[in-house]
Amino acid sequence: MMITFTRILICFLLMVMFSNLQAQQLFQLSDDYIVKTYSERWELDSVYQQGTFRLMSYKPIYLAPVRWSSKPNDKPTSDNPDFSSTTSFPYNNIEAKFQVSFKTKLVQGIFWGKGDIWLGYTQKAHWQVFNTGLSRVFRELNYEPEIVFKYPVRWKFFGGQFRSVGLSFNHQSNGRDLPNSRSWNRIIFHMGYQNDDWIITLNPWIRLEDEEDENPNIGKYIGNAEINVAYNYHRHQFYSIITHPFNQIKGGSIQLNYVFPLKGHLRGHVQLFEGYGETLIDYNFRQTTLGFGISFADW
Repeated sequence: MMITFTRILICFLLMVMFSNLQAQQLFQLSDDYIVKTYSERWELDSVYQQGTFRLMSYKPIYLAPVRWSSKPNDKPTSDNPDFSSTTSFPYNNIEAKFQVSFKTKLVQGIFWGKGDIWLGYTQKAHWQVFNTGLSRVFRELNYEPEIVFKYPVRWKFFGGQFRSVGLSFNHQSNGRDLPNSRSWNRIIFHMGYQNDDWIITLNPWIRLEDEEDENPNIGKYIGNAEINVAYNYHRHQFYSIITHPFNQIKGGSIQLNYVFPLKGHLRGHVQLFEGYGETLIDYNFRQTTLGFGISFADW
């Protein structure tokens, strides 16, 4: 059922794209994108509001043709034995990775004329493109549709401002069969802060119960919250994504990114990851990865 829901969301986003944007507008991701304020990105002020059903970037969009892993997860396991693989796969420790992410506003100006409801979709792919022995398979695909509510605020704090609060219903799955199927549902709370060239978002979540738990104790490994920290310096951007459990020291992950200009609108991207859960199939698997590629849209 969740896979069907994901497909419906993909079709909806495609219809929005072709009915409301020309292709040239969609892919015209200019250099000044990285210096947009948090308020501009989420249209928190009336001067930035552009109406509903316009497709725009959401989370970072990038392509890393080369990604190295210190220890490929060649035999995925789960704390639920029904979802532990009995077969070992000869994965390469070098693969390609890419992420696409878009959002569109569904409703504008609810709750005292200020709140907005957005539909977001993110897809992350890990591709064994150099592995001819496995016919260059996609090792893992993660699908992440969500409904997001954002409400603007202006709370001064340490020289900056908290600019929004909100929450989202988030579903994430890999669309695979037993024993490698993984999925979970969350209610994620949002709080966004900006201070000059710094943007910080704090996102704690509550995992919703699942009768057929494919990844028990996922919170123990990936964590119960995520914090994103982004800093813009001219045409350079540094951002990190950190997850961690509330009640223990072990667990969580950190992803460090550096985006830099190459030529014209083309920007390079270096990404370092360490910890658990780079993908859903790796939720309880720890590794270090390093990827090199190009970036199209950032925080």
